[in-house]
Amino acid sequence: MMLRSLLALAAAGLLAACSAGATTADDDVAAPHLAGALTIEAKALATRIEAGEQIQLIDVRTPEEFAEGHLEGAINVPLDSFNPATLPDTGGAERVLYCRSARRSAEAAEKLADATGRDAVHLEGGILAWEKAGLPVERD
Repeated sequence: MMLRSLLALAAAGLLAACSAGATTADDDVAAPHLAGALTIEAKALATRIEAGEQIQLIDVRTPEEFAEGHLEGAINVPLDSFNPATLPDTGGAERVLYCRSARRSAEAAEKLADATGRDAVHLEGGILAWEKAGLPVERD
């Protein structure tokens, strides 16, 4: 009985030692990162803009909404005509999309991520969150 226990213990030790360095085929290859929509909070975006980071702001609301108020320097590319292939060159600037509450900009960010294969950023809570944070809005 004791011999069986010792043999079982030895076998278990050998299995543990063998499997400690074992890898599977999946271990050698990192899972591909699927691009998607990321968010940035209003104050974090404002801080980055104030620090002089190159950011291209894209407002995906209607032209009427854009005229009522938008972030300084933003361009208007309404969601109903949003096409990542026709966006202006950023000159190396990071694009940040926004809308009223973040629903439309999330959709645009997904389209942009799908088209570029890279993560796309949009403003969490949209211009409503920007205004709630007490940040400035330009009006036409």
